[in-house]
Amino acid sequence: MKITSNIWLVGGPNQSAPSDAAVYLIRSGGESALVDAGTGKGTDRIVKNIQAAGADLKSVTYLFITHCHYDHTGGANGLRAKTDCKIVAHELDAEFMESGDSEVTAASWYGAWMDPVKVDIKMSGKEQAFALGDLSVTMYHAPGHSPGSAVLTMKSDGRLVLFGQDVHGPLNDALRSVRGDYEKSLEFMLSLDADILCEGHFGVYIGKEKVRDFIESFL
Repeated sequence: MKITSNIWLVGGPNQSAPSDAAVYLIRSGGESALVDAGTGKGTDRIVKNIQAAGADLKSVTYLFITHCHYDHTGGANGLRAKTDCKIVAHELDAEFMESGDSEVTAASWYGAWMDPVKVDIKMSGKEQAFALGDLSVTMYHAPGHSPGSAVLTMKSDGRLVLFGQDVHGPLNDALRSVRGDYEKSLEFMLSLDADILCEGHFGVYIGKEKVRDFIESFL
């Protein structure tokens, strides 16, 4: 599904596998990136969708991981093998990916084991910018759902796009969730005043009011 001239939805329950969170493709100037990776059960369909969107697999420079949970990370190794991309995640969640922690990554919730995933670029601090073709993609630390949860922003077609995966939570002690951090992260997302929200499970919201209403509904 094409969202803007730079962004496509290439994975999710209706695009790749029922247990997959949304996977987004970003394209600019001959370079591409993915946001999240699904569980791995739908990797072949994600690959076909990337190609159907006109992107060469070897153009995928980055795989941005918004947080360590299995429905977003289980397919990371498979997608890297197909594309040679670099996996990017916040350092606070990278440790659970690299150790293959099936509890904190919630793989056990899916009746699965988390295979260890080497993180190539570990974000630290509050934000980090990445050049992608003619675009700049900024990754922000937005903890609460998990310790290293992150959101991303970019401009496309003159509009600010927010990749706010799992805005809705949930919060759970086994996932190392922290309610106070989660609420601050929701406030931060509201402060961005995005025109488009690409969420992890609830689809795409277009228009500032729709984006704001969705985020506020979880405060």
